[in-house]
Amino acid sequence: MIKIRKALESELDWIRKQRVQAYEEHSQSVPESHWFALKQSVTSDADAQPGVERLVADLNGEIVGSVALFPAKLDAYKGLVDTLDYPEIRMLAVSPQARNKGVASALIHECIKQAKVNGSQHIGLHTADFMEGAMRLYERMGFERLPQFDFQPADDGIIVKAYRLSIKQDHAELISCSKH
Repeated sequence: MIKIRKALESELDWIRKQRVQAYEEHSQSVPESHWFALKQSVTSDADAQPGVERLVADLNGEIVGSVALFPAKLDAYKGLVDTLDYPEIRMLAVSPQARNKGVASALIHECIKQAKVNGSQHIGLHTADFMEGAMRLYERMGFERLPQFDFQPADDGIIVKAYRLSIKQDHAELISCSKH
């Protein structure tokens, strides 16, 4: 069973290394400059900013995935995107051996739950076409494109695409979420 919990400070180095392993499959399908920018992004300490929630997926006592949930109005992309009025899912990573077990979905659902509890009406994320599996998952979950928040981090023609999900506030559901 997948258990989602807050990451411990002592786990951050491991989580950042795992992110690189999770994203490494894309290193051959993008220009070297883009891979460098992506690797720099997922290993940066951007997730250590105040208000960022770092979550891990624990499967049988092993961390098999992680995500960072950036609060609304925080510069999650160091000036590459306008500051957004809703939380942003970033650095979602699942170890290659734990794929297709619901880990990414569990991490995203926990982010959505936290955004609802905090009163957000939307939650966003960014991804690129070379992350085909991730894009399919986000679209299946109901995330919609917001091209006005796209950006190009490495000046190489690869567009990092913005998505947003409307998360309606349901009073009964919020009460249920806040009890757990």
